[in-house]
Amino acid sequence: MTQSAGDSRKRAERCLPAFAQRRLDSHYIDHVQHLWGGDHLLHGATPSADALLLMSNDYLDLLSVQSLRREQARCLSECSQELLMSAVFLYEDSAHQDFERRLAQFMSAEDGVLCQSGWAANVGLIQTLADAEVPVYLDMAAHASLWEGAQSAGAKAVRFAHNNAAHARTQINRHGPGIIAVDAVYSTDGSTAPLTTFAQLAEETGCILIVDESHSLGTHGPAGAGMVCEMGLAERVHFRTASLAKTFAGRAGFVSCSTEFKGFFRVKSRSAIFRSGLLAHEIAWFDAALTFIASADNRRERLHKIARHVRDELTTLGYNVSDGTEQIIALEAGSEPQTMVLRNALQRRGIFGAVFCHPATPKNRSLVRLTLNASHTDSDIARLIAACADMRGEVDLASWSSMRRQRHSPN
Repeated sequence: MTQSAGDSRKRAERCLPAFAQRRLDSHYIDHVQHLWGGDHLLHGATPSADALLLMSNDYLDLLSVQSLRREQARCLSECSQELLMSAVFLYEDSAHQDFERRLAQFMSAEDGVLCQSGWAANVGLIQTLADAEVPVYLDMAAHASLWEGAQSAGAKAVRFAHNNAAHARTQINRHGPGIIAVDAVYSTDGSTAPLTTFAQLAEETGCILIVDESHSLGTHGPAGAGMVCEMGLAERVHFRTASLAKTFAGRAGFVSCSTEFKGFFRVKSRSAIFRSGLLAHEIAWFDAALTFIASADNRRERLHKIARHVRDELTTLGYNVSDGTEQIIALEAGSEPQTMVLRNALQRRGIFGAVFCHPATPKNRSLVRLTLNASHTDSDIARLIAACADMRGEVDLASWSSMRRQRHSPN
């Protein structure tokens, strides 16, 4: 084969079929070039050294705690022999299972299962519980992993209006008992689910209730045990899931459950069977983090205090942040071009949040998400409020979808 022929073949191998190229063109041409004007909506400017970063989910700022880093480093340097394999094969006396039981006890649960991520926890859980005969009732704002779990199970995903238990009941009456899945704290706007109402609904309709505590475990409840524990519902919620990449500042997920269900999950969930267990230094981090979180009442109090203050100040400035109440604050501009204007206005003032757009939000309800953490100083908060006050005219606040919704609200 000649050099030119070989080069031609390599180029041909890199070419995608038309059906795949159309998908790429839809993104790069329709979105990046046309809708976003050649910019990338999720990025924008590079933060400078003095930028105020409001996009991390490390709500208690554990990544700055040197004792936790030292414990992980110690374990990493001292541990010489490990079995890198599926956690299905781990024995009862492993550090992995010891931590599962310890975290479960912290959450007032009988037992639990560590997964590689919150995504794997939700997908794996629903995949083991549902099938084509079991409908999954999902809050329309529920995390995408819960929807993916229903799809993985081959189940019918039935949506209900956000935080609307009456609508969920109507759907259950129509389709029959199944699984109700909600978030304790919703990841886009910081709204909270009426968990007691949903627990009662599950009991009255013969449904299973799953609560995703990713954004409330560690930050809410007694010693950070979560919102389910805060409301005294540990015995009434069948399963709780969580991403430990939030307050626990690591890379894993968790499912609280009975010991009997744990044994079933480990051999039936594809996300449990076909994945490797956590390594010793990762378990060491989580074990030390749990001890720290359980005694971090001051950090939790600080987090909630600044969240209330920021929300109050933004409301006074005319922003509609009424959809939520917690440490996640959404500035919902609406369309993607409007959200880019908002992102740029914030970044010019040294404020960096995270842009959320479809499919993370409904179409034309794009937003910049600001996530607060306990280490933000009064000066940081004052800087954020000053920026939001200064940019109101620049971002055409009155035209935002959240502002239109507020004007049309019956309240």
